[in-house]
Amino acid sequence: VQRIRGEAGTVVKLKILHRDEFEPVDIEITRGEITVPSITLSYIGEKKDIALIDVSRFTESSLQEWNSKWDSTVHEIVKADVEKIILDLRSNPGGYFNAAIYAADEFLPAGKVIAKQEDSKGRVQVYDSSKKGELIGKSIVVLVNEGSASSAEILAGALQQNSVATIIGTKTYGKGTAQSIENFSNGSSLHVTILKWLLPDGTWLSREHSVTPDIEVELNSEDFVKGVDTQLDKALEYINK
Repeated sequence: VQRIRGEAGTVVKLKILHRDEFEPVDIEITRGEITVPSITLSYIGEKKDIALIDVSRFTESSLQEWNSKWDSTVHEIVKADVEKIILDLRSNPGGYFNAAIYAADEFLPAGKVIAKQEDSKGRVQVYDSSKKGELIGKSIVVLVNEGSASSAEILAGALQQNSVATIIGTKTYGKGTAQSIENFSNGSSLHVTILKWLLPDGTWLSREHSVTPDIEVELNSEDFVKGVDTQLDKALEYINK
């Protein structure tokens, strides 16, 4: 990462090995500031009656700011009066655990288990839905892939196990741990796992037990290059049934 970063406007050459290929290729990119919004809302479908919520991460400058952006998104959907929602969590690396809890609460009636945390002594804290969410009762499809991790998996798993959403895509990454980080003066750091994140049924979210889609759909490199999104196409087909 340090070798890739540099002054804006300068060029860096990357040697890339694409999936399913045998020979790497050189790609030149121009350095520049990349600003990716944490949440993007759009309306898709022939009648523009499907809300597509693309959540790229569960972080902002603060948890409160992320929650505020989520609230604004939900209010827009309610105002638009749409009944179908596709929640895109693909390649979402996660972020605030509590942001995932906050988002899941919008889809569930009060009293449903969203997730659990287990400490080193085996003590488990349960996180339940606590409000009457504004998105309850809508048709929900969640898109995930092998890059969906951490908080993204918490949200997808909560909606799947509470039977309020259909999951489409590929199996998620499997990262259900919280860590404490101690930085040292020589630039090194110690990362200590202090908590396990559990799905509503008590399963530890791990590489062996990540979120498995209800409908598995691959997105290969050829489709990606052609601009074809087989996973989103399947979500549209499913939600319009």
